[in-house]
Amino acid sequence: MPAAQSRAQAKANTAKKTTKKRVVKKAAKKQASKKKPASKKAAKKTGAKKAGATGVTTPEHDRRVAEMVFSSFYPHYVTKVVSKGRTEAELHQVLRWLTGYTQKQLEKHIAGTTTVEQFFAKAKLHPNAKLITGVICGYRVEDIRTTLTRQARYMDKLVDELAKGRKMEKILRQE
Repeated sequence: MPAAQSRAQAKANTAKKTTKKRVVKKAAKKQASKKKPASKKAAKKTGAKKAGATGVTTPEHDRRVAEMVFSSFYPHYVTKVVSKGRTEAELHQVLRWLTGYTQKQLEKHIAGTTTVEQFFAKAKLHPNAKLITGVICGYRVEDIRTTLTRQARYMDKLVDELAKGRKMEKILRQE
């Protein structure tokens, strides 16, 4: 009989422990739900923002963006859009729309060592570029204060939209 009692006690103790764990987990979940909204709708109501989705970039970040060589990340753009079923020609169309470059000028930048700063210094940004909105690379594009960084994120956003299969008319912000 004593062995049967100890097994029963062990079972009872295990049941108590698991119940206690459940209660603790429930309390932790309840506490966590107080800290952040449960849904996007709740986030809008409370005015909460997605972590990192702000327009504040650091001077260090802005400097790194300005010094990036266009031809070093261009192949990544190509890989991204081609792997999603779009063409390099469509990518060029989007980049030409944004910058105002001709195909020949664009190819020169792709082959050269032009930095992002030089790339956008010579570009004539499309008047509808200001209609590009949303979050890219953790930043809300329309809120980025530094002009050059905002322009670079415009380009990232357009490439992202192209890769996601958005219609060309919408990507090119044709009103």
